[in-house]
Amino acid sequence: MSFNINETLADMLKAVKTEVGDNWGEVKTVANQFMNNRKTRLALIAELAITGELSAEKIISRLEDEKLIFEAELHAIAVISKAIAQKAANAAIDVLYKAIDASISAIL
Repeated sequence: MSFNINETLADMLKAVKTEVGDNWGEVKTVANQFMNNRKTRLALIAELAITGELSAEKIISRLEDEKLIFEAELHAIAVISKAIAQKAANAAIDVLYKAIDASISAIL
């Protein structure tokens, strides 16, 4: 499986949508902006992970950073609770991690 950042971002947005449920209308714009603004960085993290240039420990650290940034942006929307923001950020980054892991597994 080859890594495709556009497909992965779309899947990340689907994961967020599932977690925020009825609040998707309020979250959609922020979530889309985050994905578009961070696309290059997320793609770079994935590329470095897939090529082995980034250790597993550093990958996890970088993804945790991205999750916290995304969660903070979601917190800016007063309509959703902290728990929903955390779940949404976790779900999105989990999708990215799984896409990276699948790409690495396909290489091996």
